[in-house]
This record gives sequence, structure tokens and C-alpha cells, in this order.
Amino acid sequence: MTAATPKGERRRQALVEAASGLFSEGGFDAVRHRAVAERAGLPLASTTYYFDSLDELITAAVELHGRSELASFRQRLSSIPEKMTDDVLVEFMLDLLVGEDATDIEAVLLRYERLVATGRRPYLRPLMRSLSTELRELVADVFARAGRDIDGDRVEELIALVDGSVVNSFIELKSDPRGVAARMLRSALSRHA
Repeated sequence: MTAATPKGERRRQALVEAASGLFSEGGFDAVRHRAVAERAGLPLASTTYYFDSLDELITAAVELHGRSELASFRQRLSSIPEKMTDDVLVEFMLDLLVGEDATDIEAVLLRYERLVATGRRPYLRPLMRSLSTELRELVADVFARAGRDIDGDRVEELIALVDGSVVNSFIELKSDPRGVAARMLRSALSRHA
């Protein structure tokens, strides 16, 4: 990786941002040297000049995408009043885990395809472990803000409940995966109130 000058850092960052945008729109298959260079407005050779491999570029894109999402939700959480209601809690959790646009089924599907496809890329495992830890911590913070103290096992259980209900809604061809996840999450929360 080469980017020792301010100009080099700007170019490298432009490539990462372009790759992150492509990743969020089209998943791993969308992140290709040519597409990234074109989106960044840089020569094709810049992708191999600033990154040793496509895997390194994808890793940087996934990290930017994941950390940006987590930072956005941390900021949102800080603006929510203490002791949020269950309805606000459920909506926040669904925004965080499923996505904010409830009507865009393709975006939800793409989000879950990206998560599943990450498992086939061993080079991403350390980063994904780190992002997953940060996500679990954020979920615990969300529940603390709602006045509910939950342990790590419960956090894992609730994330798995949401993820499983969304994936199951795709299998059953239900057109409202967020609605299915909301019902499951509300039910789980009412049992453990």
C-alpha cells in the first residue's frame, strides 16, 4: 500500500469511498478495479498502486461501510431521550440490524447477502469479528438507553432472532421482512419485560 503523501492519502481515500459505495449498492461482486477507479475518477492503475490486492481494497471498503453505519447509529442513539419506549427501541433495533428503508426489499436482501457472503472471505474474518463486537456493544447500549439491562447472551439471542426472522421471510417469500422481524422482536421483548 502506497499513500505517503497528502495527495496519495486523498486518492487512496477516494478509492475506498468509491469501493464502499459500490459494495453497499451491489455487494462484493460490484467491487472491481475498473468500477472503483471510474467511480473515484482516478486512473485504473491507481487501484493496484494504492492496494496490494482486490481483497485489501474490499477489506478497506467493508471497514469504511461498517464503521460508518455504526458511527451513524451511535450518533442517533445519543440524540434519543433516556428511557425510550418499546416501540422506539424496536424501530431503532430494526434500523440497525435490517436497514432503515422498510419498503426497499432489494436493499434488505442485499444487506443479508453481504453478511452471508462475508463468511466465504477468510481475509475479512478479523474485521468482521471486530465489527460484530462493536455491533453487540451498540445493541447493549440501545437496551441500556431503554432502561433494560441485558447481558451478552441476550444480545446475541435478539440479533439472531431478528436475522433469522428476516432470512425466513425471504424463504417464505413474505414481502415485509422488517414487519416479520418487528413482530418477533416485540414478542420476545414482551416475554422478557
